[in-house]
Amino acid sequence: MSDERVVLVDEAGRAIGTEAKATVHHAATPLHLAFSSYVVDPAGRVLLTQRAFGKPTWPGVWTNSCCGHPLPDEPVEHAVRRRLADELGIVVESADLVLPEFRYRAEMPTGVVENEICPVYRVWWTGDPTPNPAEVAAYRWVEWHELREVPDLSPWCLLQLDELSSPPAEWPIADPNRLPPAAQV
Repeated sequence: MSDERVVLVDEAGRAIGTEAKATVHHAATPLHLAFSSYVVDPAGRVLLTQRAFGKPTWPGVWTNSCCGHPLPDEPVEHAVRRRLADELGIVVESADLVLPEFRYRAEMPTGVVENEICPVYRVWWTGDPTPNPAEVAAYRWVEWHELREVPDLSPWCLLQLDELSSPPAEWPIADPNRLPPAAQV
């Protein structure tokens, strides 16, 4: 949606304004609030998605289950559940915060930059998703120990895996008070 806005943040993670999602990603992308989520089944497999080839950032790249941006004044956990439903047809009651302070900056070969404070969530779910083709080109369930072997993983996913070194069932639930101030709504 072209009028969707992302929350701009300062170095301390405090909200300092908003910008249209359609225009925020470029060579000098301002720091903004986002999220990543990992959908995990009872066997501990992780749902990976391939970003749609028409997406302006990282098209065709394999990544964690779902990424996105909370709307202004939207709790991040609500944004996670909203985007899982929109992108994958996955409806869940809750999402577990596992990396409240994750942050990264990555540059595409085209010069477009991702620059995000990006809390990470785990979601337990069983079944097969119903991907929105405008968001997801493909999906696959991957054993945790095989995840790093997947070619063409997004830079943020690789960085998150450095911090999520144990299997998903062992990820401790983080204190929401460690979220950046802009995410504490």
